Amino acid sequence: MLKKLLSVIMPSPEERRAEIYRNIIRHFAKVGGQLFGPLPEDRRREFFCLDEHTWVWHEEWTDKNSIRRNVTTRYDIRPNGILKAQDGQPYRPLSAEEARRLHTAAHMYQQQVHAQLGV
Repeated sequence: MLKKLLSVIMPSPEERRAEIYRNIIRHFAKVGGQLFGPLPEDRRREFFCLDEHTWVWHEEWTDKNSIRRNVTTRYDIRPNGILKAQDGQPYRPLSAEEARRLHTAAHMYQQQVHAQLGV
């Protein structure tokens, strides 16, 4: 009982590291979502680097019929190219143009992250 209570009050170092990592990802996802200008009140956009091989673009909005919509796009960087999957669909290769746009967005993201970190 005491051990369970302490685990709620004082998380383990691993739990604390995981929480810090999630908070950092959330913060920089918001930073990435602002790279392409301001958003309307009803819209949320996130763009972030999940790990060394994965980028994520997530967008939520309310359509003209007041229905909440969202799209999540995952980009996997692989030695033989970049693959993209949206909302659970199978992965497919990126076109050259989309790869250029992703590269530009990733570069802008990196600049913003470095600026915030003072690097």
